[in-house]
Amino acid sequence: MNPEVVTIGLGYIGLPTSALIASHGTNVLGVDINQSVVDTINQGKIHIVEPDLDAIVSKAVSNGFFKASTKPSSAKVYLIVVPTPFKGNHEPDISFVEAATKGVIPLLKKGDLYIIESTSPIGTTEKMQKLIFASRPELEGTIHIAYCPERVLPGNVMHELVENDRVIGGVDEASTQKAISFYSKYVKGELHGTNARTAEMCKLVENSSRDVQIAFANELSLICNKADINVWELINLANKHPRVNILQPGCGVGGHCIAVDPYFIVSDYPLESKIIGTAREVNNYKSFWCAEKIQNEKLQFELKYGRKPKIALMGLAFKPNIDDLRESPAKYIVQKVLQNSNNDQHYIVEPNIENHSVYKITEYKEAIKKSDIVVFLVAHDEFKTLEITNQKVVLDFCGITI
Repeated sequence: MNPEVVTIGLGYIGLPTSALIASHGTNVLGVDINQSVVDTINQGKIHIVEPDLDAIVSKAVSNGFFKASTKPSSAKVYLIVVPTPFKGNHEPDISFVEAATKGVIPLLKKGDLYIIESTSPIGTTEKMQKLIFASRPELEGTIHIAYCPERVLPGNVMHELVENDRVIGGVDEASTQKAISFYSKYVKGELHGTNARTAEMCKLVENSSRDVQIAFANELSLICNKADINVWELINLANKHPRVNILQPGCGVGGHCIAVDPYFIVSDYPLESKIIGTAREVNNYKSFWCAEKIQNEKLQFELKYGRKPKIALMGLAFKPNIDDLRESPAKYIVQKVLQNSNNDQHYIVEPNIENHSVYKITEYKEAIKKSDIVVFLVAHDEFKTLEITNQKVVLDFCGITI
């Protein structure tokens, strides 16, 4: 296959993006360093949980429009869709973006389009531009370089990749227009052109805004706990105001975006990002607070009944109805509880995962049946249908029982 598009990274965004492009009859080569991922995709299967994605990948592979490899090859368009994790004290690590870029530099030629989709600190696209031209100065003025962040919700990715608006920022106007022309083949949402730095900041601001709003709800839940007020009822009543829309509290904030992106701003602008930084602290503290609440409830049970309770920890994913555990507050809480377990008996539940490398996963109905204390950490749909007897202690951190 002679690919028109090469995607570097076949994770939760790279794979759906590759499949979408390939489903339009465009030859796509997906690149990933994990040989197991490559082999799985070339069999027409997927290694992540995402509705409708398996059928789209299977069809694209069988029709010859999508293939996976551990090495890139020459194409017209290169999409960089790799992780940007932390290093040190929540400092963004763009080494994966750099490595992916270095991998395609020898392949670049006149007229090619290079796009970063990975969430990145402000100025990353310009840094990669300098990296490319430092190695291949003859390409300056002949290729197009842009940044276009994803805006999708896990569990609804295939729909949102098509329907959502996209912000596209080039290092120059020609690059912006070239990238807009490319995405217009696959995206029905409106394509908004800007410069690369603004597009990078836009992605970070969107998720930082949501983090701040969630922090307000989580802070309310802490206050209401001390004030002996039902926070769910309070928020419902407050939201009857025509200009108030308070979000629902949870056990923290997780995922690859909301729990991560604000640090990209705080790291570079620590003095100016007071609200953003404080929101991160509040949402992180909420997870610690939940773990402490579980520990206190366990001690009260022991004092009352003279034995250790059996505890069901309901959910590991960072949000409902997905298998994604990245930055999950529920997973953090489970870890904290197990660290203080003293050989207590716990049932760890995650209905979207069959097996886990660390935890023994228990079927959710069985966990409820056997437990004395039920802790709802994630509002999975399966949990909303459960009937729990009055004999059990329930800690609801995600609004299951409201």
